Amino acid sequence: MVCVKTAVEISEESRIFLGKIQKGDTPGWAAGKAFEYLVLQAFNLDGGAVRWPYPVEIENEVVEQIDGFVHIGRFSCVVESKHTGKAVAIAPLAKMRNQLLRRHSGAIGLVFSFSGFTNAAVILARYIAPQAILLWTGREIEQALDDNKMLEHLEYKYRTCVETGIPDASIQKSGAPTPPPTP
Repeated sequence: MVCVKTAVEISEESRIFLGKIQKGDTPGWAAGKAFEYLVLQAFNLDGGAVRWPYPVEIENEVVEQIDGFVHIGRFSCVVESKHTGKAVAIAPLAKMRNQLLRRHSGAIGLVFSFSGFTNAAVILARYIAPQAILLWTGREIEQALDDNKMLEHLEYKYRTCVETGIPDASIQKSGAPTPPPTP
């Protein structure tokens, strides 16, 4: 007999796993790897095509270690996940920018930080264009797991970044229609 889990059961399992990550209760996982897995699994469960962590070799040298890659419809996203006790500064964003410079201009970067980002990182992320790097916080991961809308939230963040230049738009407003202009 095949056991098929419902979206609610999968979401609950993901939330339990996130709770264990928050407590540092992930035996068998190297530092940061459980969070990296959870982020990619959230996209996988929502229908994204995931490439799990991999090295990039050029001329027999490993030049990059990619945390993951997600393909969703027209989106191709390089993923970087950071599970640290402090807000993430600019270094991972600079690394992501360099990774994007070597790829097709249509690729976008997704940086997930369990503890959020420093104000300096958010400000500087607004000036990384033409590369699009979208910033996701731990709270946004929690919300995306709760409502099973990782792809919808990605589309919202991307659309908002393209329209406004804001790379850290909160998914709290995701799904809200844009009101028509008033005459």
